[in-house]
Amino acid sequence: MDLLCYHGPLSKRDCETLLLQEGVDGNFLLRDSESMPGVLCLCVSFKNFVYTYRIFREKHGHYQIETVEGAPKQIFPNLKELISKFEKPGQGLVVHLIKPIKRTTPYMRWRRLKLELEAFTNSNVYTNVLP
Repeated sequence: MDLLCYHGPLSKRDCETLLLQEGVDGNFLLRDSESMPGVLCLCVSFKNFVYTYRIFREKHGHYQIETVEGAPKQIFPNLKELISKFEKPGQGLVVHLIKPIKRTTPYMRWRRLKLELEAFTNSNVYTNVLP
């Protein structure tokens, strides 16, 4: 995925921090869902709150987004077209997408460092000391 607004395994808390730090409506980014493996989240700031929309990968590589309940199913051939549609007002999001929050480092490098740190802290480097 080559979209610079895709942050990979970014936590919900870190996502909210990035989107709300400027206090601007319409900031957005894509991240991996923490609760649903293989699902993406389109996160958008509006009125000092972050709204999250799930994006599901359909067969043949297409993407489907959940906007509001009862809205017709919308399928896109790629994420760039999905984002392009929602940059226009009145398309089913709480606010249209205005400013992508771009990642500053490659997400895979960040993920690899996190995994290495977890492996280190879970290893037998430390000895339990009994009271």
